[in-house]
Amino acid sequence: MPAYEVVALVTLLAVVAYALLGGADFGGGVWDLFASGPRKEAQRRAIGAAMGPVWEANHVWLIFVIVVLFTAFPTAFRAMNVALFWPFHLVLVGIVLRGAAFAFRAHGREAAGVPVDWGRVFGAASVITPVLLGASLGALSSGRVRVTDGVVVQGGETAWLGLFPLAVGFLALAVCAYLAAVYITLETEGSLADDFRRKGLWAWFVGGVLSIGTLLLARSEAPRLWAALTTPPAGLVVVAGVLLAPASALALWRRRFLWARVFAAGQVVLLLAGWAMAQWPFLIYPDLTVADSAAPPATLHAVLWVVPIGMLLLIPSLWYLFAVFKGANPPAARDAARDDERSAGR
Repeated sequence: MPAYEVVALVTLLAVVAYALLGGADFGGGVWDLFASGPRKEAQRRAIGAAMGPVWEANHVWLIFVIVVLFTAFPTAFRAMNVALFWPFHLVLVGIVLRGAAFAFRAHGREAAGVPVDWGRVFGAASVITPVLLGASLGALSSGRVRVTDGVVVQGGETAWLGLFPLAVGFLALAVCAYLAAVYITLETEGSLADDFRRKGLWAWFVGGVLSIGTLLLARSEAPRLWAALTTPPAGLVVVAGVLLAPASALALWRRRFLWARVFAAGQVVLLLAGWAMAQWPFLIYPDLTVADSAAPPATLHAVLWVVPIGMLLLIPSLWYLFAVFKGANPPAARDAARDDERSAGR
């Protein structure tokens, strides 16, 4: 296997990790914004307790993807940053605002003047950011971004505003919301777990409708992607992912929350793998392939030497972080839920 293919595979694995971990964090912000019912404050406390210890660490995968693309595929990276200048910068603003709002809401104090509703800022940024990331992915897959001699053709800067890219963006939002609800059911108990169970089932339904609509849009808006997604081998991987969707929903319905989490994560992994197979060999369809935009072999080999060393440091650190905050001791989200329910019962 050529070095550029190995690097591309490593990049895909990092995208999958960010979708499973960072995506759930975005989904937590969505449910924070739309918390409702008599236990809405308890829901927000559970979301904050579940996310608080680990949410910043999950962005390491996004940083990893950016660094690898910049180093190993510079031509494509340059074209992406020109064509997707606005969504990429709005994503950056959203991530910064989201983090600041999360911290200020938890630890800040109202200053003189009109207080800022940091909860709404946190929630709104959590909604907008995954939509923009999904729209960017849709634009790169649809053929709306054209590149000639490494230069983005005029008009490519608005490619992410097309119907298909935006549909992919809202589908990404629904997936994030579903992952968050499924994850949090395992960290809460009683009526609060049922609240997130219902939210997860609603997100699953909306995501299913959006996935069908997005696939149908691909037939006219991204015909090559449609053809690849509906034929082997990518089609078989996507079908396997689709089959996990009802399994996850059924497990959630029957309160088998661990299995719901496993099936939901597996569904996301397979759908992203199917998309990658359908997109191959292009980074930006139809003008830049992985091979055409790859750095010289010496650079690629250096990346492949450095990545394992970095993973030897990163993965044990992340494992220890999750073991401390999500391990044998009762999760903080469950403790927060118990405290709220006790207070409500007084």
